Amino acid sequence: MANRLSQIATRTGDDGTTGLGDGQRVPKHHGRIAAMGDVDELNSHLGVLLAEPLPADVRELLVVIQHELFNLGGELSIPGYTLLKDEAVARLDAALAHYNAQLPRLAEFILPAGTRSAALAHVARAVARRAERAVVALAAQEAVNEAPRLFLNRLSDLLFVLARVLNRANLDGLGGDDVYWRSERLAAQQGETDDVPDGT
Repeated sequence: MANRLSQIATRTGDDGTTGLGDGQRVPKHHGRIAAMGDVDELNSHLGVLLAEPLPADVRELLVVIQHELFNLGGELSIPGYTLLKDEAVARLDAALAHYNAQLPRLAEFILPAGTRSAALAHVARAVARRAERAVVALAAQEAVNEAPRLFLNRLSDLLFVLARVLNRANLDGLGGDDVYWRSERLAAQQGETDDVPDGT
């Protein structure tokens, strides 16, 4: 971990293997590589989200999370290594409680829609769930610390909550509220049953 990248195109992966942080080489389809890749993809989606207009507190939180995800990926790259701290999970728990307290209770399932920033948060949420599944699958095969799984689980929940926050922030003028799934029950409550498909 002490070495920094000095050359990107090494061609050492041309044989379908890649190096872990401890120097061992594994196939690129290895479960550890899959988990690392999903975490990297998640971090990249957060980078796209950060390119959007965001409330200052949400931006600050997401930048911290990006650094924690980099730590998480580093931990996954070295079997038996610990890099992600328990405080990282506690920080997500605190953020969840803080932002969720500002939101009304959900009346129905919501769609991943609304403002562009909210939609991007939902994309990141879905990738976080995939990354979590990859970490769980890896842990079924070899030893993995608990913190990465807990962090990804909390992060997917937080991204769902932040999507709701971003719709209400409405910084691009396209949101303002949750976009509800138009279930028959909800439509009946709103007197709009004639407009709801019957599912056939």
